[in-house]
Amino acid sequence: MKRKFVVVFISVISVVAFAGSDAWAKKPESHPGLYEGKAPRVAADALGDIGLGQAGKGTWQRIRVGRVFYLSGQKEKGQAIFDAILGAKPDAGDWIRIGRVYYEAGEWAEAREIFERVLDLKPNDADWLAEIGAYFNLQGDRERAEELFRRSFDDEPSNHRNTAYVAGSYVGIVPDP
Repeated sequence: MKRKFVVVFISVISVVAFAGSDAWAKKPESHPGLYEGKAPRVAADALGDIGLGQAGKGTWQRIRVGRVFYLSGQKEKGQAIFDAILGAKPDAGDWIRIGRVYYEAGEWAEAREIFERVLDLKPNDADWLAEIGAYFNLQGDRERAEELFRRSFDDEPSNHRNTAYVAGSYVGIVPDP
């Protein structure tokens, strides 16, 4: 009898703990009322706000929503999302995603600073060496780019993705991460 009580007690505790977790919480849902017949900015804002709620605590997901705000002219709103992520415990993946947004926004100084941070965090990541090198090459810093390309190819000389990034950068094609 005592064992049965322990099993029931643990089961109840597990259900209560799960119910309090994010997994149990219902995420906001997108629906046509958010965008149908709305001005583009109103639709985008409503969907962006829902998207942020759907992203939860996921950093990559929040960066994706922040990108929409940032690139649509609502830099403050996007930047607030980026700052919250970077103020916590960002990993190199968070940094590079935000750097890509700055690059896409035409803010090379900010992007370059972020990309250098990624290289400090992951100095031997062949994929990021090639991608970041491509951004440098696209900005006319061929010497820095080719140094990064060399390091990438030293580690992974048969990586087709990296080869394509490098090739594209010589003819003005931005990497497609």
